[in-house]
Amino acid sequence: MPFAKSLVSVLGFILMLAPAVRAPAADYEVNVRRRLAYAEHDGVKLVGDLYLPTHRPSVPVLVAIHGGGWQAGDRGFYQNWGPMLARNGYGLFSIEYRLGKPGVYPVAVYDARAAIQFIRAKAVEFNIDASRIGLVGDSAGACLAALLALGGDHFTSQYRDDPYATTQIDVKVVIGFYGIYDMPAQWRHDFQAQSKREDLAERNGDRIVRPPDNITQAFLGVAPGQDRARYLESSPISYAALDRSGDRSPPRFLIITGDRDPLVDAESQSDAFLASLTQAGFVAKRVAVPGAGHFWVSDPLIGRHSFPAIAAPQVLRFLENYL
Repeated sequence: MPFAKSLVSVLGFILMLAPAVRAPAADYEVNVRRRLAYAEHDGVKLVGDLYLPTHRPSVPVLVAIHGGGWQAGDRGFYQNWGPMLARNGYGLFSIEYRLGKPGVYPVAVYDARAAIQFIRAKAVEFNIDASRIGLVGDSAGACLAALLALGGDHFTSQYRDDPYATTQIDVKVVIGFYGIYDMPAQWRHDFQAQSKREDLAERNGDRIVRPPDNITQAFLGVAPGQDRARYLESSPISYAALDRSGDRSPPRFLIITGDRDPLVDAESQSDAFLASLTQAGFVAKRVAVPGAGHFWVSDPLIGRHSFPAIAAPQVLRFLENYL
């Protein structure tokens, strides 16, 4: 795809100039409320850190869902983004959800859903604008964010006794950093990478048997051949169609990737998702950060070579326009 590659190169060049773009003035002081319990599922207390600008009425808020392959990570991934966004007038609720054991799907989806419902239900208490709630996530967290924004109505059968289970989860924006949006495509990518590692080990005479490293299979608990419906159901790209029957405004998307990501293939994930969204009529933008690989959203937002610092002006401009 020569045209797509050249387009990404142009976007990358533009982003190299991003630090020179002045972000909105950071005037607000920051108030942080740590370890807020937003739900309890199956005996597990789920918590998040809430960053808010002080003395701003009706604060727009992002719910942040961390990455880590559905196996690792915590709410600290957004400890740098929270204060920066609050200083610029936006709230951020960085959450934790259940991780680790094979087949954790779909409980992670329900955990993140409960966080959105909690923030909307508590809008008056926290001085939040309930009509201006968005999502941000990285890698696996971007998958959960996009899945809930587009297909959240398909995940309502469990945890109906939650205090805010009937609260709507409509969101205005989704920001996804190097996200997974097509689960079968990610499974193939991981399978091919595993095969290459095994071939290399055999050529080098390495006889140690290593367990497979397929993050989607670990999350979903099965291979695509065993339950393809589960792979499609858990893929945000499956829901990339506008609902024209109601009066809800569709979410806007900002899709951010690095141009050197070996773990999540941008062409089969972000590019394919962007194409599906735009074809369906969504407002969606794609930004490529030059030189960036995977797992950098938690890095400091300072320094000339900080990938989050390069992306931050784009994020603020997107929020100013759509949230």
